[in-house]
Amino acid sequence: MDVIPFENTWPYEKIMNDIYLSECPYCEAENVLIHLKARDLQRAKESIKTIVVMPCCNHKMTILEADDDYFWTDEKLRK
Repeated sequence: MDVIPFENTWPYEKIMNDIYLSECPYCEAENVLIHLKARDLQRAKESIKTIVVMPCCNHKMTILEADDDYFWTDEKLRK
């Protein structure tokens, strides 16, 4: 697999069993609670493609990989 550029990443935070984005990369809403279960996050960490629909704007994010701090996606999220 090709190296995913850093501009295709977005930071997230895990607080208890909830996963938050400090800002939505699409509509810029703040403190977005995303509907991603622990097992889905673990699958993303295993490089299994995972889809998340943003609850704020219904935009679809495709996560190719995840680490403890960032989602690595198939699209440019940073300007």
